[in-house]
Amino acid sequence: MNKILIIQTAFLGDVVLATALVEKLHTFYPEAQLDFLLRKGNEGLLKDHPLLRQVLVWNKQEGKYKSLMRLLSHIRAEKYDLVVNVQRFGATGLLTALSGARETVGFEKNPFSRLFTRRYVHDVRSGTHEVERNNMLIQSITNAIPAKPKLYPSQVDFAKVEQLKQEPFICMAPTSVWFTKQYPQEQWVQLINSLDPKYKVYLLGSPADKQHCEEIIGQSINQRVENLCGQLNLLQSAALMRDAVLNYVNDSGPMHLASALNAPTCAIYCSTVPRFGFGPLADFAEVVEREEPLYCRPCGLHGYKACPQGHFKCAREIRNEQLLEVLRVREFRS
Repeated sequence: MNKILIIQTAFLGDVVLATALVEKLHTFYPEAQLDFLLRKGNEGLLKDHPLLRQVLVWNKQEGKYKSLMRLLSHIRAEKYDLVVNVQRFGATGLLTALSGARETVGFEKNPFSRLFTRRYVHDVRSGTHEVERNNMLIQSITNAIPAKPKLYPSQVDFAKVEQLKQEPFICMAPTSVWFTKQYPQEQWVQLINSLDPKYKVYLLGSPADKQHCEEIIGQSINQRVENLCGQLNLLQSAALMRDAVLNYVNDSGPMHLASALNAPTCAIYCSTVPRFGFGPLADFAEVVEREEPLYCRPCGLHGYKACPQGHFKCAREIRNEQLLEVLRVREFRS
């Protein structure tokens, strides 16, 4: 195993979780050259990653198949010993099957998995975590114990956020790609208004999230809230989250950033459930969800643009006191 390629071209959080494979393979094959393929927009996660030789980018904007063919040519020229495809869709399956690698491995859900050397079942209802499911792909050449995902912010990244850490602070990431994964705006306001004023509060997100967070601040009476949406890159956000007293996040990308820096996490689950296998992995990580079962929950693996039932009780009936209790536990333990 001299040259290994890992493929994960899905969402930000999926890429973060796949970094556990980088850690594991490096441990067992420290001299191997490790490469990672992801989609355009997520490459900032792996910038200057010390265990990776190169990061390949699938840029669909230049033409989905044009970019794919360019990548295929590059991959075949590399002559990999092993290609590990964590993604379960056809395009990357074709890339894997035609890679020319000595061994190819992935999940059977991939339409081209029959052309792989080895394939495994991916079951989101099994109760196992995604890092465990991913670890199955390399278990035969390593062992059955999964590594944890890990990101590597640079010294420059940490320096960028150092001034924000001069007093006790809490981070919140209020948004999600999926509406039904997103804790309601007015409930974020309630949480912010309930916090001890000794805490500075930072709202994190992309430039597209800035307006949403401005609205939260506008409705809040807490004068200690700052909107950092669009001001920090992904690794800088993770570097800030690492030293927060607590990070309040949805079941979304920032939750996985917290896991990768072992940052204290309160994960708020609305329409989805932890048993799908994408829960927080930090040493201090608590999940908050509706206390009573709901007939329609979970309504799907990813979520929807609106509540299919129209009531959104899975989010609206989470009590503010549940979130505050996690903070009290965190304060007690630290």
